[in-house]
Amino acid sequence: MNVKLKEKISESLAAVLPITGIVLMLSIFLIPMELGSVVMFLTGAFMLIIGMGFFQLGAEMAMTPIGEGVGVQISKMQKLLTVLLTGFLMGVIITVSEPDLQVLAGQVPSVPNAVLVFTVAVGVGLFLALAIVRIRYKISLSMLLIICYLALILVSMFVPKEFLAVAFDSGGVTTGPMTVPFIMAMGVGLASVRSDKNAANDSFGLVALSSVGPILAVLILGCFFKPTEAAYSLTDVATVVTTQDVARVFSQGLPLYAKEVLLSLVPILWVFLIFQWFTKRYHGLQVKRIIIGFGYTYVGLVLFLCGANIGFAPVGAYLGKELAGVPFRWILVPIGALIGYYIVKAEPAIQVLNHQVEAVTNGAISVKMMNRCMQIGVAASVGLAMLRVLTGISIQWFVIPGYLIALVLSRFVPDIFIGIAFDSGGVASGPMTSTFLLPLSIGVCEALGGNLMTDAFGVVALVALTPLIAIQLMGLVYKLKTAGRVHPVPAAIADDCDMIVDLEEGE
Repeated sequence: MNVKLKEKISESLAAVLPITGIVLMLSIFLIPMELGSVVMFLTGAFMLIIGMGFFQLGAEMAMTPIGEGVGVQISKMQKLLTVLLTGFLMGVIITVSEPDLQVLAGQVPSVPNAVLVFTVAVGVGLFLALAIVRIRYKISLSMLLIICYLALILVSMFVPKEFLAVAFDSGGVTTGPMTVPFIMAMGVGLASVRSDKNAANDSFGLVALSSVGPILAVLILGCFFKPTEAAYSLTDVATVVTTQDVARVFSQGLPLYAKEVLLSLVPILWVFLIFQWFTKRYHGLQVKRIIIGFGYTYVGLVLFLCGANIGFAPVGAYLGKELAGVPFRWILVPIGALIGYYIVKAEPAIQVLNHQVEAVTNGAISVKMMNRCMQIGVAASVGLAMLRVLTGISIQWFVIPGYLIALVLSRFVPDIFIGIAFDSGGVASGPMTSTFLLPLSIGVCEALGGNLMTDAFGVVALVALTPLIAIQLMGLVYKLKTAGRVHPVPAAIADDCDMIVDLEEGE
């Protein structure tokens, strides 16, 4: 086996095992599951591990170099209009290729799928162009985010409450496994041609701004469409008796996801071929490596999505329904927090972001530190999501104060932590959130007889919110620990690597 692939699969194994163990413990001590359901879940977990390993290697070999190359080329363009059009087209193409967007389109009733997909893609394209202009002209990310999120909060005041949760969910869903590696690499490429001290800081933030576009787009749609119920339908765990039944169920699903991922990858492949045709940026061996990387990405996403949707999602819905029936319903909050703490490491794009952060900061902000902050943030968000389902509290009471806290923090933390924090929100809310946490929330809501549109949806939005606060708090602690130093932040981070690792271990 390829040594690098073996390393990636080992990382995936460490990421997926904890959440698998939690579900098994729940099935033994609290919510009994049929043996066939357990076998389906374990098969899905195995596919997740292998798929995540292939995907991470594929993203490293293909998505990252293409994104960086496109970013470098855009930074060399002289005309602002050309820069804006290129950024807009990249945003539209990458968004349309995102598999999770089709899931979102099926969840929003009363809005034609094509209308929603086109609107969200335009939203991402416009804000990706804005993000590129920000890097080009060195505009403050903090100020731009404050303006954008205040605009979101203002627009949300005029949108029907049934539409709010889905709208805020859309920001996390559309920045998924296809979008994130490419856009993050673009940021590195755009900033790499700059030699100023803030270049490393500005390499982050593209995902953050690109996540605003879908939310605003769906909020605006909500002013014209009046949905009253969710279109999301939960899938029951397949009934299996023999190992042949298990193989049959997954083999029936594989062609569907193989076609879906193929359609998603084709636009990005065309971008690469056209880019290479005009720029001749990559030599023969690099082209070969990128093509092989596309193959790894394809295999990885097919296995991952098949395992998540067929093995994990039905179990999530089943657990939600059964947990809602236990005598002490409030136990859902700590159980949700525990699931959130461990499930975030199984998001495929999380490790891509964490490794990029470690590389850009020369190891000062380690993968371990990023994982710790993300886990704490997502644990809080899933706990709050379960609280919402139990009480019916409006998503606005969580999202608006949460974003205001995050925006206030952005005025006090080092710039590099702002970009990393707001990028992490979009990355954390990926396919594992939509295929396990959302069905879990919907299962609880259905069992309690709640309103799916107002109570169950919103878990993705909360998962996208809390890392913004957690990582900026880490940045605030870092700033306090390094108070009085005169180095610019990236240099200080590199010089004080030992200190911040000690800080992490002390936590």
